[in-house]
Amino acid sequence: MTPPKPTPLPLSHSLSDALFHEAQKVLVGGVNSPVRAFGAVGGTPLIFDHGAGARVFDADGNGYLDFVGSWGPLILGHTHPDVVAAVQDQAARGSSFGMTTELEIELARKIIRALPTIENVRFVSSGTEATMSALRLARAATGRNYVVKFEGCYHGHADSFLSQAGSGLATLGIPASPGVPEAIAALTLNVPFNNSAAVEEAFAKHSGEIAAVIVEPIAANMGVVPPEGSFLRDLREITLRDGALLLMDEVITGFRVAYGGAQSLFSIAPDITILGKIIGGGLPVAAYGGRRELMRNVAPAGKVYQAGTLSGNPLAMRAGIETLRVLERPGFYEDLHRKSARLVQGLDQLLQGGNLPVRMNSVGSLLTLFFTPVPVRDFESAKHSDTARFAAFFWEMLKRGVFLPPSQYEAWFVSAAHTVEDLDQTVQACRDSFEVVFREGVM
Repeated sequence: MTPPKPTPLPLSHSLSDALFHEAQKVLVGGVNSPVRAFGAVGGTPLIFDHGAGARVFDADGNGYLDFVGSWGPLILGHTHPDVVAAVQDQAARGSSFGMTTELEIELARKIIRALPTIENVRFVSSGTEATMSALRLARAATGRNYVVKFEGCYHGHADSFLSQAGSGLATLGIPASPGVPEAIAALTLNVPFNNSAAVEEAFAKHSGEIAAVIVEPIAANMGVVPPEGSFLRDLREITLRDGALLLMDEVITGFRVAYGGAQSLFSIAPDITILGKIIGGGLPVAAYGGRRELMRNVAPAGKVYQAGTLSGNPLAMRAGIETLRVLERPGFYEDLHRKSARLVQGLDQLLQGGNLPVRMNSVGSLLTLFFTPVPVRDFESAKHSDTARFAAFFWEMLKRGVFLPPSQYEAWFVSAAHTVEDLDQTVQACRDSFEVVFREGVM
């Protein structure tokens, strides 16, 4: 059945407005994650009701082409029939046991086959939990305390990662978070992304003291920023030379840019890989894994403690298994990348033809339009973006039935459910929105 087309202009959001008013009475800020509050784009946030394929529908019944995709997990689109059937079947068998199931073994085997740098894996329930646990493991394995991270990269909201981070912190303009002790913050060394020399300087200053470098191989939480030249290879060389570990945060890129993740694209072998998003097929799942001798430091095999009642939750395992089964099919990524390239090429023609002060970065099915004439290669250049103009663009696109991330500093996600017609419609919506935003300016 062909999904209905998005609702044309004008849209009514009266029920969303009313529901958000009620949400503010019982939820902190009316939301359970800051970016959902639309603080970066203004106005009242939408309240969603359901999704189907490439579309989401709000409480008022308005439909939108969805380029958020639950912030990345929905590479197959909403309510994919194989995933829905698997979750329904598992729900009838049991939603949680707090004990090991065969499903955990099956999903772990799929992950290990896809990423040869992983020999053992530990499932958790969120990306934050995975990165926090991976860093604890790295510190225990090396006997060191410092961690190097990159400005604008977001690795969850654990204390060690909240200084100069991307995603929600970048959206809200928060450089760090109250509640993080200075002693912990001091152990995080922030350097610019795509700057190998800055990493060398950090290691020269703290030789033999750095436990790990953690990096998004393709930054996607300050907007999409690809690695340049030998940057990732340099990180691998520097960490090996000093005895530090390389932690690759593939929560977004894992199974998104390739079945083997970004590490397969760039031929980089990290010590620990962090996964999430897609491996849960829309349910809460994340994982960290690496060489067997390294992972055996984690309890109960070793002394590094980490546990979780819902780790390896059977509903999430079934959703992840079914998602990866679809991704394994011949031609899946070729088709997804062809679709993404069509959107990127259409947008590039708009930007070049209109000589607009907008830059586009893209890798595979990830892309971001930065409202700046400056090339974006790190967080400093990303911050040159005109966020007020982006906000105006966001609302113009929403009026035209296209839902984008409500923040300049986030990635757009193309899914397998998007059709050629959807992507052409999106390009046309961008054309019309650019005309309004750059003709009328920001009101």
